[in-house]
Amino acid sequence: MEDILINWSPQETRVAVVENGAVQELHIERSLERGLVGNVYLGKVARVLPGMQSAFIDIGLERAAFLHVADLHVNGVSARSYHAEAGTATPIERLVFEGQALTVQVIKDPIGTKGARLSSQISIAGRMLVFLPQDEHIGVSQKIGSPEARELLRARMQVLIGRPEEGGGGGFILRTNAEDASDEELAADIAYLRKTWSRIREGASTKPPGSLLHQDLSLVERVLRDLVHERTASIRIDSRSQFEVLQGFGDLYMPAASAKLEHYSGERPIFDLNNVDAELVRALARRVDLKSGGYLIFDQTEAMTTIDVNTGGFVGARNFEDTIFKTNLEAAGAIARQLRLRNLGGIIIADFIDMVREEHKAAVLSEFRKQLSRDRTKITVGGFTQLGLLEMTRKRTRESLARILCEPCPTCEGRGQIKTARSVCYDIMREILREARQFSPKEFRIVAAANVVEMLLDEESQHLAGLSDFIGKPISLSAEPMNQTEHYDIVLL
Repeated sequence: MEDILINWSPQETRVAVVENGAVQELHIERSLERGLVGNVYLGKVARVLPGMQSAFIDIGLERAAFLHVADLHVNGVSARSYHAEAGTATPIERLVFEGQALTVQVIKDPIGTKGARLSSQISIAGRMLVFLPQDEHIGVSQKIGSPEARELLRARMQVLIGRPEEGGGGGFILRTNAEDASDEELAADIAYLRKTWSRIREGASTKPPGSLLHQDLSLVERVLRDLVHERTASIRIDSRSQFEVLQGFGDLYMPAASAKLEHYSGERPIFDLNNVDAELVRALARRVDLKSGGYLIFDQTEAMTTIDVNTGGFVGARNFEDTIFKTNLEAAGAIARQLRLRNLGGIIIADFIDMVREEHKAAVLSEFRKQLSRDRTKITVGGFTQLGLLEMTRKRTRESLARILCEPCPTCEGRGQIKTARSVCYDIMREILREARQFSPKEFRIVAAANVVEMLLDEESQHLAGLSDFIGKPISLSAEPMNQTEHYDIVLL
């Protein structure tokens, strides 16, 4: 069974999924970093630009938003399709006019001086489905199984959505996690999405232009939509106001999930209950220790994530092969948990300790797949390569934990290492030689970190004196306590 802990504050929401006392997932959302993509507004056409085949739409933001004719839908049909059916390209000035009210959705956030980009075709994301209320098409993600499986899902959806005259209709796209969903889960998602669209339509007919009609769900609300399932025992939140908001949302859209809600009013911070904050610190570390004495090393790069398994201090009790096998078995479970905890996605390479016996490889692979089966994110495991590496992919659903909470080190600029003081000394000397060929100051002054200055005065003093004689100019030194080893300046006096 799982418990979900929600730590809410006005600036940040943190969610932990705890299974058998161990943290399995962490989700973090910051209020200042929430974008506008997915928000639905009742806009007002402020200006039509025939030369650009675009219009500026006032949606109540600081800058007017931008709607191109390609993103404009007329009577539920995209402008491109509308043009094709009409046999001629209808200009935007004949489709919209200044002062007209339009229901629009943000498809790209404002950047710099540019306003948000809009579309007039609305799409509402659910847990397993995306609802296209102005369309009648049923689409299925290409990542779902075989063509036969996709056709079967389409047929099931046709039955579930019903006929338009019966209150059905509208288009749907089945997301990848709909592949194994039951009819009851799909029906619940359909009902939620149609209720949301009904609320948007009601707002569009009663609210003034510039009003926000629908905002993509906050992390607290997405907990009920995306994280709760039959194995969820409880959902505890430490904010009374947010508990009431979440309860109202759940009662309206997801009664079964709402019944598991609890307000936590204990004296200890809610994340102290299962040492979540300590687990969060470990999830940002490069090294993860195993109970046996072995350890894992995680390295996340742009292209892939690599995981190295080491025996460390584990010496085993019988023989070397058994020691390796037991370390790899324990590592399989730890890696599966860390992938969820850190939310690592894309290509992942795990370098397990080399195993000679095929039955050991098969057992480790079986255990790894068993542990990964608890992950709600789509995963493909390719097995061991000829080099003994285990290849897999995990779908990227959001930024990894490290990308959300951390930034590249300003000292090493993300390299993970810095030059030695001696290397910096030689860089400085080469730079002075270059400057001396172009300029003729009275003196060169080196402003550098204390350890670099110390080395120039001690071990490298002879080389520095030789350089001064060679260029015929005095060289003085100044230690700057705030400078890091690689940071220096050469001042021409």
